[in-house]
Amino acid sequence: MAAPNVRRPGFSRRAQYSTFAHYVGAFIGVGVGLVLLAVSSGHEQRFAGLRALAGDAGAPAATVAASARTRGVGLWDVLTGYFTSGAHVARLESDLAKARVDLAEQDALRQENARLKATLGLADDDPRPVAITRLIGSTSSSTRRFATIGAGSSHGVRVGMAVRSPLGLVGRVIEVGAISARVLLITDAESTVPVRRASDGIQGYATGRGDGTIQIRLSTTGLNPLKRGDAIVTSGSGGIYRPGEAVAVVVALTPDGAIARPLSDPGQTDFVTVQPVFQEALTSQAAISEAGAH
Repeated sequence: MAAPNVRRPGFSRRAQYSTFAHYVGAFIGVGVGLVLLAVSSGHEQRFAGLRALAGDAGAPAATVAASARTRGVGLWDVLTGYFTSGAHVARLESDLAKARVDLAEQDALRQENARLKATLGLADDDPRPVAITRLIGSTSSSTRRFATIGAGSSHGVRVGMAVRSPLGLVGRVIEVGAISARVLLITDAESTVPVRRASDGIQGYATGRGDGTIQIRLSTTGLNPLKRGDAIVTSGSGGIYRPGEAVAVVVALTPDGAIARPLSDPGQTDFVTVQPVFQEALTSQAAISEAGAH
């Protein structure tokens, strides 16, 4: 009896053809990839449109996936927050208490200038100003500190006159035009103002540091008696500034004095007064009194 035929040549040919087609497809894919790689090398923008189309096509699916992740994270946060809510609430209450303290400190700082002004009683015996005018410009952010006021020689303003705001001394006039004048601010490095501590009259000099603060140097050497929060006012020495004009408040100590913050900020000042030179004002008052006596 003849042996049965088990080779099934038809099936074997189909398997061979399928395997051959797979190899051909793989080689074609590799070839196309190599060609695209060679074409795109050094020309990344050549396929930008295709990449954009592919990104647009995949955007809806990516949006759905991102939404699912967000919902999953949100659910996890809810579950974990349920068990950690106690500690979270306690932390929030602590932060709220600190915020209330900070708010109170800021409110006290805003009222500091007004309190110092009222304590010193600086406005009780102000001389009649030469002019009341607007501060029309300042270089409060540069290394040199100047300001311009809208009053000049036609208003009686002269070089050397003091300029002050409702909060304190701003500077002194150094140049005068017909309807405007230039003011050297007390924060300029070339400005020197004779000062004293308001509480006990310790003498010193206030020199601008060019950065918006003032260097206070004491007239005497030895142990530094200044403290943070001390009010600094003009002493009247030199005859330019009237005694008792508010100048600054001490914010930090140095070996020979302190660093102080001016009470009057030109950047936030609208109107100022131009005061007569103190010594000349005294002479004029004395002359007026003498004339009245006669």
